[in-house]
Amino acid sequence: MKILIELTYYRPHTSGLTIYAERLATALAKRGHQVTILTSQYDKALPREEMMDGVRVVRVPVLLRISKGVIMPTLGITASRMVKENDVVHLHLPQFDAAGFAFRGRQHKKATVITYHCDLLMPKGIFNWVVNQVVHLMNRIAAFYTDRIVAYTQDYAEHSPYLSSYTDKLEVINPPVIVPEITAETIERFRQEHNPDDNHPVIGMAARFATEKGVEVLLNASEEILRDYPKAEFWFAGPYENIMGEQHYFERLRPKIEALQQAGHWKFLGLLSPEVMAAFYPNLDILTIPSLNSTESFGLVQIEAMMNGVPVISSNLPGVRQPVLRHQMGRVIPIGDSSALAQAVRELVKEKKSYSDRRAAIREMYAPDTIAQKYEDLFKRIQTEIQ
Repeated sequence: MKILIELTYYRPHTSGLTIYAERLATALAKRGHQVTILTSQYDKALPREEMMDGVRVVRVPVLLRISKGVIMPTLGITASRMVKENDVVHLHLPQFDAAGFAFRGRQHKKATVITYHCDLLMPKGIFNWVVNQVVHLMNRIAAFYTDRIVAYTQDYAEHSPYLSSYTDKLEVINPPVIVPEITAETIERFRQEHNPDDNHPVIGMAARFATEKGVEVLLNASEEILRDYPKAEFWFAGPYENIMGEQHYFERLRPKIEALQQAGHWKFLGLLSPEVMAAFYPNLDILTIPSLNSTESFGLVQIEAMMNGVPVISSNLPGVRQPVLRHQMGRVIPIGDSSALAQAVRELVKEKKSYSDRRAAIREMYAPDTIAQKYEDLFKRIQTEIQ
């Protein structure tokens, strides 16, 4: 099949959505499909077209930005041509441009599928409210024209205002998750570099430094955690500086972070390659996902940690709580509850070694090839229906 995957941001931009799209696209290409990514040229230094891991990436020039969205005047022309050239149109929402693609998919009788990653919740303000309403409208137009809508979990679908409106089109497919195989020596080198003493708990976060991630929940819990474990460290893996739309949030939390840094308790590790992330997880005692709202629908890093036998503390949010509940590897805490997070740390520090026997089954359940086959089967079913 010729598969067109459209989303606003793609690599090298890093987010759960782009990682999902990259893993799925690469897996579909390895299964013999001709896969094209259509996305924005959000950075003018990026090439307009290139091949990445067997996937053709086409980037459309950006005229201007509106909040986290982009305006691409030539996208419509490109969309019309590329929808005709492909058998399948696969859209990643939320985004403004999906409606036009879904309409073209229906018009040309192409199998059209939406993968819905999360509900969009913009910061307060009249402008952001208007942006929110426009994107919601376009997402609903896209849903009207699409053939199926994929959700990560039934739990999230039942609680999402968007997904719960389209139960007749809903499909639930696990997200693709993979952690590169690395040697024990590589893991040990990471430990020697970042934690040579190895005599205290290491609590991690792996995310963009963004409002919805709930970094302050971990920061507020740190005082209580340090009373129990005076040498505990908090490692943050992911981009944290100059994040689009998040500068004010970072500045608000900076004083508390710098105090922990000066005392040797907080480390920013920055954006890590997949291979280095594979060494990061085994050096944790616990991974935390203290997310605050429904813009987080699952948290792929939870599965990555569990694949390494590391338990997780997650917020009691629809979808986000499912990895812990499904695999019984950690604790689910009330949203925004720092004291509950600290208590969960106390409990899990003693339990980590008991989870190592679950790793193989989890790896198979979320393997990109397993997920790509489910999408492949879905695309074929739709093609049969519309012929």
